[in-house]
Amino acid sequence: MQPTANIHQTIDHLFRHESGKITAVLTRLLGFQNLETAQDIVQDTLLQAMSTWSYSSVPDNPAGWLYKVAKNKAIDFLRREKRFRKIRPQYAYRLQSEYSLSPTVNNLFLENEIQDSQLRMMFACCHPLIPVESQIALTLKTLCGLSINEIANAFLANDEMIAKRIYRAKEKIKAVQIELEVPDGDELQERTDAVLKSLYLVFNEGYNSSNPDNLIREDLCEEAIRLCHMLTQHSLTCFPRTYALLSLFCFQSSRLHARLDDKGHIIILKYQDRDKWSRSLIKKGFDYLEMAAEPFEVSAYHLEAAIASIHAAAASFDETDWNSIYHLYELLYQVQPNPVVALNKGIASAYAISKQHALDELQKIDGLKNHHLYFASLGELYFDMKEPLKAKEQFEKAWQLTTSISEKNFLAEKISLCNN
Repeated sequence: MQPTANIHQTIDHLFRHESGKITAVLTRLLGFQNLETAQDIVQDTLLQAMSTWSYSSVPDNPAGWLYKVAKNKAIDFLRREKRFRKIRPQYAYRLQSEYSLSPTVNNLFLENEIQDSQLRMMFACCHPLIPVESQIALTLKTLCGLSINEIANAFLANDEMIAKRIYRAKEKIKAVQIELEVPDGDELQERTDAVLKSLYLVFNEGYNSSNPDNLIREDLCEEAIRLCHMLTQHSLTCFPRTYALLSLFCFQSSRLHARLDDKGHIIILKYQDRDKWSRSLIKKGFDYLEMAAEPFEVSAYHLEAAIASIHAAAASFDETDWNSIYHLYELLYQVQPNPVVALNKGIASAYAISKQHALDELQKIDGLKNHHLYFASLGELYFDMKEPLKAKEQFEKAWQLTTSISEKNFLAEKISLCNN
């Protein structure tokens, strides 16, 4: 029998990969107004998996097991509640007959239908009648399985604020009866931007996780890549910026296995073994960046992917074209004038211009006083400028602000070096 801890790990992994798919299918069946019912069925399915697998074993096809149980629970719900007329009209008449009930539900769990349901769900969550910040929070929670705390960290907000945003989004869905449909025209463009922003945040949470025990969450990175790739395969959503975002994901993912050593200690970009970077992902990154070139547009994702491509192409840290990277960050800041971009622009200027210029840029930034990476970056600059006391002060501030064990260990080592 598999240990309980391993079973919990397996279920957590499946939750990330499968819960969004199941929720999307059930919501397509029951209607977007019954999103909470669909989520309850998914939750019951996962709890049943945890209970059943703890006493027996994990089945050979655990995802298939979850699909089967979720389908049965959905069918039981429909039979029990007799709410056929309150669900989506195109399915209601098929579900009233025992002869067509099960086949109708089963057909929605076919692979192509699952993908279609996820696409519909993404665009429904990003309906213009839902406030933008609530759109993204709802997408992250519903389709990507992020917790309230993880979403709060992605937004640099608190848990209560995110919970309220998701609640208001669900109330709006019920009030205006939003449907699970992919829009067209200008509305499609607008909603696509919100969808891409959601995937961007999912990937970031995977790349630099808020989970104290896991700095890197490869499952979230993989999920963001999978959903973004799905968007590139659909004729309505294969915009240049969609390819640019997928390119960025590939470039960033190529470095994942070089970011930690065997003991889980952080290795910053300057000291990473570039032989451990995935050449296949780097190639995909360049391929998708080329596909993002036509028809012509320049999005934030194009600029970020271009920056990542320069890092990927450099033979070493010192041989990196920092002048081009700094210039691209200046352009990115014009498109997205936020403190995180300002921080990255300032760090790039340390190598393109001077450490003092970078320090001056970072000290002008407002809005990151509770962000550990801001103070860690200041610490690095002071350390490189041979000012250990000032560096130590900044590293200590960063240490207090992070909950990540890996980051705390990294910063503790930095503090120790300042004492030598």
